Parts: sequence; C-alpha cells; structure tokens
Amino acid sequence: MKTTTRSMAILAVLLGGLVLAPQADAADVKQLMARPLPEVPGREAVMLEVSYPPGARDMAHRHDAHAFVYVLEGTVQMQLENQPLVTLKAGDTFYEGPNDVHLVGRNASDTEPARFVVVLLKRQGAPVLTPVPGHKP
Repeated sequence: MKTTTRSMAILAVLLGGLVLAPQADAADVKQLMARPLPEVPGREAVMLEVSYPPGARDMAHRHDAHAFVYVLEGTVQMQLENQPLVTLKAGDTFYEGPNDVHLVGRNASDTEPARFVVVLLKRQGAPVLTPVPGHKP
C-alpha cells in the first residue's frame, strides 16, 4: 500500500516528528518495521522505504541516529555537511551518523523514480527526522 503525502501528516505524528514538505515532488516514506533493541536498552531500529518521484528532494535535516541506506532503484544524490556530494545507484550504500547534518537528499533524475531503504538505530521514541533550517550545501 502506498502512503500518500496527505497520509504523511498522520504518519509524522505517529513517527514522532517526521516532517516532509506537503508538495507534489516530496518523498513518499513508508515505515516497514520498528523494533526495540532489548540488548541496548532505550534504543530501537526503524526501517523505512523512501520513494522519490522524479525531481523530488528533501530539506536539510538530521536523524540523531545511525542511518544505513541501501538504494533499490534509480539514482539518488546525498551530501552531508562538510562532505562531498555523492551519487548512488541501485545496489549502493550510504551511511550517516548521529551528529551529521544531511544537506542534500534528492532524486538525481527529473524523469525516473528512485527508491531506497534506510535503517535507523536511534533512541526509542525520538523523532525519525528533525529539520535543520538555514543549512545549505
């Protein structure tokens, strides 16, 4: 089942602060799983599927988590603060740490969709994503 942009507002509340701009080219985010990590009290793993329509992009943000990305389809561009812009294709991986600011997250194509899975290891109940206003690449 595909999550619509309107449903994202509801999902944002449920996920504890996930914020996406309500626009036609916004990413579609679907939570696949959330599990507490009993061996690490107070921590949880959250698995998300992110689909970027052609031309979609994220705002600057942070996750306050270890984020492990695996690209399933298409081509995405990612950039962390003080790091070079990277272009990832299906089969590529990307990591961002709890202190990283994610400046660029976008579909590299204006004509083809892109899709990836991200696994976040974070504090239980903490927001999945926190916007960081005023940051530019």
